[in-house]
Formats: sequence, structure tokens, C-alpha cells
Amino acid sequence: MDNKIEIVDVGPRDGLQSQAELLTTDIKLQFILNLIDAGLRRIEVASFVNPKRVPQMADVDELIAKLPFGEKGVRFIGLVLNEQGLSRALATRVDEINCVIVTTDTFCQRNQGKTALQMLESTKNMARIAQTEKRFFGVTIGASFGCPFEGEVSPLRVLDLVKSLVDMGVDEISLADTIGAAAPSDVKRVVDTIRDAMGNVPLRLHFHNTRNTGVANIFAAVESGVRIFDASCGGVGGCPFAPKATGNVGTEDVLYMLERMGYETGIDIEGIISTSLWLEGPLRATVPAMVAKAGLFPN
Repeated sequence: MDNKIEIVDVGPRDGLQSQAELLTTDIKLQFILNLIDAGLRRIEVASFVNPKRVPQMADVDELIAKLPFGEKGVRFIGLVLNEQGLSRALATRVDEINCVIVTTDTFCQRNQGKTALQMLESTKNMARIAQTEKRFFGVTIGASFGCPFEGEVSPLRVLDLVKSLVDMGVDEISLADTIGAAAPSDVKRVVDTIRDAMGNVPLRLHFHNTRNTGVANIFAAVESGVRIFDASCGGVGGCPFAPKATGNVGTEDVLYMLERMGYETGIDIEGIISTSLWLEGPLRATVPAMVAKAGLFPN
């Protein structure tokens, strides 16, 4: 058994982007530093988007300028939705750039103002630019397990997009359950469908806990051989362009399950719990992650 699993904490980006309480740059920086101290080595820190649409990301350039690049092997990830965002990201020192393409036209129009086919062409262009600049370029396939506007999404639709992205030479492909619609059987079915098409491209999965299936879905994915997962410290997060897309699966909830199962992540779960409880202050809200509330067992 390959017992090493990589966790990418998306709290500073996906976790904060929908929060009503605007956090200062210094608070965001402290959040990231706390995650590093807890052992996180890949962290999604910001998105290069229109601040009028996502006010929490208005200070992205200032935040990135303060990050401790090159320390402890940490890699910082920036999200982009279009060529303009890519240009902004390339002007910074972010270690990885991640783009999004959505499975359905309606959601893609809401998210990026383009059809899925148009976005695929745009992604191809961005991949070429990133490769020319020798920058890591990953792509997330949004709504891989269901769309809030068009309903069920066929695994074959996901497969078509995966094949196109592999042909582009992207560095990593992520499947996102953007609205938390999936059940474990869905996860196994989609992973089995795309497995052969992935080739040597790493697969990463991103789950929301909207319907309380996030941790179960990660279990199913682990059983299917996936070893890279997104999670959000405290379980905070959501998508501003998808109705009812509530929080991400909590990092501490995922760690608790994985550690009880004998998997290694290199992350200090107590440090994550402490960070979650600390985050409640700036957010002026209780984080949804269960382990942050219940604590560890045995304690």
C-alpha cells in the first residue's frame, strides 16, 4: 500500500473567497504561515480575479509579495480564470498556476463568461504560455460530479476534457465536486473512467462538504488509488458562482480519517486544529470542521 497522501490546503483562497468578513492582508499572511508551521507544503493562496466579483482577493499582489518563497519546500498556488489572470500570475513568484474549466456551458458562462468549448481553447493557449515561461500549470475541471444549472454530468464528459488536457501537456489535473453533489460510488465511477487517459499526469481531487459526503468521497478516492487531495483548514469555503456551494471538506477532518487508517501526510493535525480555532476570531464565525469542535481521540 502506498501510504503517503498529499494534502493541498486551499483555505487561504477557496476558503476565504466567499466569506462575508473581509480579512486584512496580515491576517491572511498569518493564516498561511500557520499552515506552513503545521506542515503544509502546497497551499493555494490567492486567485487572480476581478476584485469587484471576489472582494477577498483584492490584495492578492500585496499578499504574494510577503510570502516566504523558497522556504521549507513550500509551493504556493495561484488560481486564474482567463488570460488576463494568467498574465497577472506570471508577474508574481507563485510556484504553481491553476486554471479552471467547467464541464457545462451554463456554469462556465456564469464562472468565466465563455462556453466550455471556448474555455477549452483559452486553456490551451494559457497552457502554451505557461510552458513557454517554464511555469507549473495545472487545470481543475469544475463540476466534475454535477452542475447546479444542468444537473448530472456524465463521466464521459469528464473523460473528454481529461483527454484534451493531457494532450495539452498540463502538469496536473484536478477534478472538483464544486457543489458537493457526489457520493462515493460516483467518485469511484469517475476515477475508473479517466484512469487510463491520465497517463503520467498527477490526479488531484477537490471535494465540498455541502451534503456531508466530503470525507466519505475522499475515502472512496483513496481506495481507488488517488493520493492528492484539496482540503480547507476549518472546512471554510464555497464558490461565489455556484448556488449553495458551501464549505470545502475540512483539513482536520480529512487528516483524522487518514491517520486513523494508517496513512501519512506529514501534517500536524493539532496545528491545523489550532489554526482553525484561531481563524474563528478574524472570521467572527465558527468553522464547520467537525474535528475542530470535537477534538482528537484519544485526547
